Amino acid sequence: MIDANSQFFAILTNVGMAKQANADALGIPWKITDMGVGDANDTDPIPNAAQTRLINEWRRRPLNQLRVDPVNPAVIIAEQIIPADEGGHWIREIGLYDADGDLVAVANCAPSFKPVLSQGSGRTQVVRMNFIVSSTGNITLKIDPAVVLATREYVDQRILEELYKLDSKQSVRVATTVNIALAGLQTIDGIALVAGDRVLVKSQTVAKDNGLYVAAAGAWARAPDADASSEVTSALIVSVEQGTTLADTRWQLVTDGAIVLGSTALVFQNITQGFAPINSPALINPTANTPAQFDSSPLLATTEYVNGVGLKFGPRTRHYNGALQLVLAALDVGSIISFNGNSSQTAKLPPTVALPIGATVKFVRSYVSPDVLAVISSDDGTAKIDSQAGGLVASFNLQGGEDVVAIWSGVAWILSGAYAFRANQFRATIAGGNGCQRLPSGWIIQCGVVSGASNQVAITFPLSFPNACLHVSGSIHDPAMPNVPYVFSVTSRTKNGFLANRTYNANFPGSSTMVGGYAVENASYIAVGY
Repeated sequence: MIDANSQFFAILTNVGMAKQANADALGIPWKITDMGVGDANDTDPIPNAAQTRLINEWRRRPLNQLRVDPVNPAVIIAEQIIPADEGGHWIREIGLYDADGDLVAVANCAPSFKPVLSQGSGRTQVVRMNFIVSSTGNITLKIDPAVVLATREYVDQRILEELYKLDSKQSVRVATTVNIALAGLQTIDGIALVAGDRVLVKSQTVAKDNGLYVAAAGAWARAPDADASSEVTSALIVSVEQGTTLADTRWQLVTDGAIVLGSTALVFQNITQGFAPINSPALINPTANTPAQFDSSPLLATTEYVNGVGLKFGPRTRHYNGALQLVLAALDVGSIISFNGNSSQTAKLPPTVALPIGATVKFVRSYVSPDVLAVISSDDGTAKIDSQAGGLVASFNLQGGEDVVAIWSGVAWILSGAYAFRANQFRATIAGGNGCQRLPSGWIIQCGVVSGASNQVAITFPLSFPNACLHVSGSIHDPAMPNVPYVFSVTSRTKNGFLANRTYNANFPGSSTMVGGYAVENASYIAVGY
């Protein structure tokens, strides 16, 4: 008779124990397939390992579920659901059968009457047996889905299982920054943990111990959504809620390939590292689509675009050897063209049609020989080159060792660089022996010859000094009268010129007698100013 002292339990039968031992020893899978229920002829049965059948079985059907107890891995849970249209009997005994049809486990239970709908009290009934085995390693836990009638618990569990496999995990309270002991309630990243807090452990010395954990007073366990290999896969993402340094960051598992939890090293990467707040961006290595060359729309100007419009010399540097005529195109704007050959070379600047003001090309000539030139001309002869020294010209010569930057002004190519320095600031007028030279410091040196039919001649400098002429000196040499000492003197010196005077020194020893003045001829001068 059932009373407060009655015991209910499940055991393996002798046949069941033998089959498990055989499965463990030989590694042969053991498949448990069916569950039977009986009324034990209205007696109170006691499970017996020697049983080969139930006392009075009234129903046997395939299992609805067979799984390992998540709390105790030595316990297997078998479940069957009896629908509402079956019953009319008591349930006092339960049996499990394997694929061979042998009774391998038997249990008794508190008497429960299973009504049918015709009795006016029909219900769906779940019958569950928990039995202990020595090992679950060789027990097949697969159930035919065609016969499964899902309970709410089964559905909830299956939903959780699938959710746990998702790469986006429930957020954690904190993330570790150093190696820690995976036990005890401790302070991590400035946050004092309480039991139940989820923690991203990512900085362990032994990387296989990284992962998602639940903090506890004792040893920590992995979080239920990340405690199996199927739930911890590459690209797993988790957000961090709090922390002095890692609050509001997101971390991604970047370990690729198959992962065996507890064996595979797990590496997490901060995928918010470098993200810029919208109101104060600080971008690192951004990329964007490059606008068309010379685009003036609000599109982002990438470095590729900047190089292409000549605002910055880009990677399109080209080196040319040997004699050639190089014809540049709009795509060469922003380039550096290097001439390295030991013979004359020519180049034509890009067509100016549609070129923006400020488009730039740089030319460099290696120092092969001063008389080996690169001749650079305009694209079609109509867009002139402003050489400054010679006005608008169709071409110019780049000597060895020189460079020049050609900048399109909208009217002509403006030149800058060593060539322009030589051609303009260091230019010298050779005709008649007159010329000038401007030094980088700002000093200007000018020279010239003096000739005339009188003993005083007004001289105009080749270049007016911008500020002042500081000094003029000269000398006279008359091959026709080598022994007559003439004196060269300067008066009325200005920024624009001076008066050159020639006088005779009668006191010079050995000189001839001289009567009257002499023309200022065969004289030369040098002037310095700034």
